[in-house]
Amino acid sequence: MSYWFGSDTKLPQTRLAIVSYVIVGLTLLLLVGFWKLQIVDSTRYQDLAQRNRVRNIQLIAPRGRILDREGHVIVDNYPSFSVLLLRDDMKLVNKALPQIADGLHVSMEDLKQQLDAARLLPQYEPIVIKPEASQADIAFIESHKPDLPMIEMVMMHRRKYPSGGFLEGAIGYVGEVSEADIEKSEGRLHPGDMNGKTGLEQQYNEILMGTDGQRRIQVNSVGREVGRLDQIEPVAGKPIQLTIDYDLQVVAENALAGKKGAIVVLDPRNGDILAYVSRPTPDPNDFAVRVSKEEWQRLNSDPDHPMMNRVIQAQLAPGSVFKIIVATAMLETKAIPETFTAFCPGQANFYGRIFHCWEPRGHGTVNLNQAIARSCDVFFYNVGMRIGIDRMSYYATQFGLGKRTGIDLPGEQSGLMPSEEWVKRVYHRPWYPGESISVAVGQGAVITTPLQLAKAIGGIAMGGIFKQPHLLKTSEPVPEYRVNISEDTVEKITQAMLDVVSPGGTAYTAGHIPGVELCGKTGTAQTISAEGMLKAANRGEHKMNAWFVGFAPRRNPEIVVSVLVESTMQHGSEVAAPLAHDIVKAYYEKKAAREKQQLTASIGGATAAGGPLPTPPARASSQPGQPAGPREPKPQTAAGGKPMR
Repeated sequence: MSYWFGSDTKLPQTRLAIVSYVIVGLTLLLLVGFWKLQIVDSTRYQDLAQRNRVRNIQLIAPRGRILDREGHVIVDNYPSFSVLLLRDDMKLVNKALPQIADGLHVSMEDLKQQLDAARLLPQYEPIVIKPEASQADIAFIESHKPDLPMIEMVMMHRRKYPSGGFLEGAIGYVGEVSEADIEKSEGRLHPGDMNGKTGLEQQYNEILMGTDGQRRIQVNSVGREVGRLDQIEPVAGKPIQLTIDYDLQVVAENALAGKKGAIVVLDPRNGDILAYVSRPTPDPNDFAVRVSKEEWQRLNSDPDHPMMNRVIQAQLAPGSVFKIIVATAMLETKAIPETFTAFCPGQANFYGRIFHCWEPRGHGTVNLNQAIARSCDVFFYNVGMRIGIDRMSYYATQFGLGKRTGIDLPGEQSGLMPSEEWVKRVYHRPWYPGESISVAVGQGAVITTPLQLAKAIGGIAMGGIFKQPHLLKTSEPVPEYRVNISEDTVEKITQAMLDVVSPGGTAYTAGHIPGVELCGKTGTAQTISAEGMLKAANRGEHKMNAWFVGFAPRRNPEIVVSVLVESTMQHGSEVAAPLAHDIVKAYYEKKAAREKQQLTASIGGATAAGGPLPTPPARASSQPGQPAGPREPKPQTAAGGKPMR
């Protein structure tokens, strides 16, 4: 009995000890938990509690304005309201989504996609579900504040571009940031933010976008605002000033209206771009809010390629404008005497193949000057055959063809200047001498952009000084490079280009500008191969690309105009040269008006001061008007290809 009683006495003591240890352990665990909660993680839980009480609303900074060279505003901003969705309580959000979609006229699919895109963001961070609220949206939100506390409105500054795609090729547009943009931004960008997508908006995005602000508000347990704490005002982006001349841009835009092509106006003395037009083009205002998927697909599948920036991305055969490069190579290499002449009967046989001149009747015996002025193909066939592809390629590359100009725009294309090395590397075959014949008149494998041609022709006219084209106005020295071109070569080339727009030249009918030495070169390039033309049902109705590159004055020019009109039934002399004429005329008219204004101001100042009146400067004498000569007949289709003037 004593044994059992002894056992009964010891058993409760063991159990009591175990219970005691458990109690002590739990107490220690609670103490550690309290210590961790109140000391180690106190800041974290304090933040979470604060977020339950305080909400941060991002205030988007307005983008900087874009100005022309004289300070006129081209791109501005306008105020609008964006609709934010607060995602603190996702159960409440998901329950209210159908009502939100119906009230804001947004599809459920779109809302769910936006929520999915924001899944990696902190839940307390609002997202933009409608970039621009209408009056009906504002009324809906105001009337449903009690039952839809997860909807908030914030004022935004939207981009306001000129209508009709004015200067869109250079300016570009802003658009809503993508997931890739957000990931690259390292926390600076959020869903619904806007940044530059193309053009100057993309190139100078960091300058234009500014610094966002923040508004802190107090909310209750269901997320409704009960008070405002403080607000950090956003800092607007800095404005940028362009080299663009607004008045000249208007003339260039009107000149190309209804056509497909590009115009770029350049000051070769400093690389300033004075006008920049690419047509057709979308209206960037359509992208300033949010473009639909259907509209984006339509723009990208449009056969006219409105999304292409033709000034720097249209890579096309330059046609007869390339003859200026070949002529310069001829004079500089001295591989052919400068007195060289060729007889043009309208065609010539090279390597067993007939090559035709644009003038079926031929030009007779012509020298270099006459060959440029009349755009004789047969003359340049002979020059190309004699100097060879590598000499042509060398000088074309030196003048900037086949490589990017370095303009401050994204997406510039390099074009192509073929050579023997290029053919071996790409096609693993030798260069055929017959290919040089086509290249000599700007056909074959050579492709350029309108900006490349403007830079090349302007640099030659400047005596071998090539300035880097740019759109941002700057007081810093502009990058440049120099190519050795003799004074005699420059004199002969510029005189021949002056003769192009003189009586007997291919561009004479484009019009004469009194007191202005307008020089230039026409060009027309076929858009299909020679074989394609031969197979065409109607050989006389295939479309062409028309070119004209001109400058003024003849020596040390201050303006270069490159005009491209795509897919036209007309030639460079008929459709491109008149556009360049109008732009150069507008430039000199504005220059004369400015000089007159300055003269009037100086006279007024001198009179007010009691001093003598200044002597007015002598004006350039106007050349007597000439009767318009007959237009050149259109070239005829013939086997072996149809070169263009």
